[in-house]
Amino acid sequence: MSHSTARLTVYGRLLIVQRHQAGWKQAHIAAAMGVSRKCVKTWIDRYSAEGEAGLATRSSRPHTMPTRTGADTEQKVLAARAEHRAGPDVLGPKLGVPARTVSRILRRHGVAYLRDCDPITGDVIRSSKATAVRYEREWPGELVHMDVKKLGKIPDGGGWKAHGRQMGSSSARKQLKVGYDYVHSLIDDHSRLAYSEILPDEKGTTCAAFLERAIAYFAAHGIPRIERLMTDNAWAYRYSLRDLCASHSITQKFIKPHCPWQNGKVERLNRTLATEWAYRQIFTSNQERTAALAPWLEHYNNERRHSALGGKPPISRLLPT
Repeated sequence: MSHSTARLTVYGRLLIVQRHQAGWKQAHIAAAMGVSRKCVKTWIDRYSAEGEAGLATRSSRPHTMPTRTGADTEQKVLAARAEHRAGPDVLGPKLGVPARTVSRILRRHGVAYLRDCDPITGDVIRSSKATAVRYEREWPGELVHMDVKKLGKIPDGGGWKAHGRQMGSSSARKQLKVGYDYVHSLIDDHSRLAYSEILPDEKGTTCAAFLERAIAYFAAHGIPRIERLMTDNAWAYRYSLRDLCASHSITQKFIKPHCPWQNGKVERLNRTLATEWAYRQIFTSNQERTAALAPWLEHYNNERRHSALGGKPPISRLLPT
């Protein structure tokens, strides 16, 4: 089959040969077919050397590729992808390979896109629902997103991540009540600057106190004013934040019920928190995991390459403070 934009098909090339055999001059054939004289000569010469088989479409792939990435580098890319479960923008700087080259290696070996994989196990699953139109606010503070991520606490000595899934089969483990941590997060739509805290619940007073501290954190990092706050329709957000938002001149915005993807930026942050902080390594106690959150946030805001920001960290979009 010919390329979709090719001027000639196999039948057009055969017509060139037939007209040449009928005594047409090559210049006249080229003018009639709307192609160059060189093109006409190429197909006539191929027919003379190979017959009708020479008129078939050939692959444009080069016979040799001296600059192709070596097999050892490709294996390093594949191993790093399996270990870190990250995209080309993250793997490229780690390995000293251009991000585009990493992407081509992954596609060449049939590695699934991250969007099609389970964020914890890396297994290929059906991709999640996404908004049809991507948007991004023009300046920091124009819109921020807020949400809570519920995580099971880690019992002393470690949970299933340390001891395997079978640990939950014993009666003693079943009777052990470890409870939950509530990770409250706020993220800026434009810069992706994020702030998170682990709190004991998601009550209205807790959410309001968290927002007050988050506003101060944003102000200290170059976002002196927040104009809009987007949340889901939880009671704690709809009623308990009203006075606080009014005192800071913040307009509250609520997503459509049962449509969490409309608050997608903070939902994506929740997923990143789970894969890169909460479940990335084995913690032997809940206190150990809690202590690891602040350093990870520092890394996320100042060092971690963000694909939506052109491979730069969130701090790159903020003025120095």
